Amino acid sequence: MAMTTETQAPVLNGEDPWTAAEFAEVRDGLQEEVDRLRADISAAESELAERMSDSTEGAGDDPADTGAKAYQREHDLALAYNTRDLLAQSERAIERMEAGTYGVCESCGNAIGKARLQVFPRATRCVKCKQRQERR
Repeated sequence: MAMTTETQAPVLNGEDPWTAAEFAEVRDGLQEEVDRLRADISAAESELAERMSDSTEGAGDDPADTGAKAYQREHDLALAYNTRDLLAQSERAIERMEAGTYGVCESCGNAIGKARLQVFPRATRCVKCKQRQERR
């Protein structure tokens, strides 16, 4: 069986090449995550819009209640931002798979490593480059 371009993602020395089934499993996992994150974002946006449109909310609240509601709103917005970021990373990983660049470190151009991608499929850097980035 000939390997398709899709399964020719680079691997580190000592790692077995990607099989079509392994690659499909990672791709399917990413797609499931994209679908779940989109649903989470939609639900969060609906909930935030509902809270914002309630014109009676806050009427008669004391300062502590107002502060608690503001804190909760900021917390919800931060979670929504984080969810959008994860969605973008997952979509980008799928795009890299389709473009044939999945598994290539964006910093040095070497292989990211099959084992790393199976655990963290959104990775865009090899371990060495990621460590260097985090030290900065």
